[in-house]
Amino acid sequence: MRLVIFGLTISSSWGNGHATLWRGVVSALGRAGHRVTFFERDVPYYAAHRDLNSLSHGNELRLYTSFEDVLPEAQRAVREADAAMVTSYCPDGGPATDLVLESRALKVFYDLDTPVTLDRIQAGQPVGYIGPRGLVDFDCVLSYTGGAALDQLKAKLGARRVFPLYGSADPAVYRPVPPRDGFRGDLSYLGTYAADRQEALSRLFLEAARRLPERRFVIGGSLYPADFPWAQNVYYVRHVAPPDHPAFYCSSPLTLNVTRGAMAAMGYCPSGRLFEAAACGTPILSDGWEGLDRFFMPGKEILVATTTDEAVAALSLPAGEIAAIARAARERVLAEHSAARRAAELVAILESVSANGTECNEGRRRCGE
Repeated sequence: MRLVIFGLTISSSWGNGHATLWRGVVSALGRAGHRVTFFERDVPYYAAHRDLNSLSHGNELRLYTSFEDVLPEAQRAVREADAAMVTSYCPDGGPATDLVLESRALKVFYDLDTPVTLDRIQAGQPVGYIGPRGLVDFDCVLSYTGGAALDQLKAKLGARRVFPLYGSADPAVYRPVPPRDGFRGDLSYLGTYAADRQEALSRLFLEAARRLPERRFVIGGSLYPADFPWAQNVYYVRHVAPPDHPAFYCSSPLTLNVTRGAMAAMGYCPSGRLFEAAACGTPILSDGWEGLDRFFMPGKEILVATTTDEAVAALSLPAGEIAAIARAARERVLAEHSAARRAAELVAILESVSANGTECNEGRRRCGE
């Protein structure tokens, strides 16, 4: 299968969760014999923090300065593609959608930010990557978020066929590695700063650090403001590049996951960090939200906390109990949440939609429609 993607970024992991997910899935598609061309606008913000310059396994990254300049090449790529996809936050979502909808390729929209999209629609705010006709003209819509979000994409944006395609981890990248002194801590947290995560981060991480001054707490991520309430036993790593993620996770006996507000409220929206940390064999302490047990079994494969007391209690669990949870979570990721598994799910969805579309078209011809 040849797939063309017009997306936000795959070349820079700075301040976004799209890049790491796409790297794993695109690599897995390439290893399975499929070919992907990823079109990404070369914006200064990501160019300044680029940590990937090319794709492997026969896949192609096409950086461009303006959609007008790249249009002839994009037209050729879409013309030769079996499926063409536009993603949420694609900076050229409008013209890319026009190009995809005019083609003979299978027309796909993938919303990696479904709760944000639906919140904006509900508030009557513009959504730059979705046109005035919503999603009705796409052959299928993929959503990083499952549960009720799938019905809302149909009801509010006219999507006709909607499928969940959740996050994942590439075990070739995210795997157990030796700890690194600069990342060592008793509890780690890896994530870009977000205001809608701050309340939970304060409750489960910063307040726990204040109660346990003899313990070392480590935060890795970008965009933290100057007035962030640091403590003496909280250490900060400004940016942890993807190649360093496994060492970051493996340098603490426990790592925290905090879900963004809109995602937690909607449920069924697992952060990619969950799968990545678990693939590294690191036990996870997470905030709770509806659908979490769809991905990991609380108490067996993941620890869940809603209060500071529960976070402190998790830090006091016997090492053997925490290690057993980590082993179970890693086995779950390898079996159900790997990049190869998601790539296979994506191909199966596209092939199913394509086959159903062909059958419908043939039925209409037989009926003289």
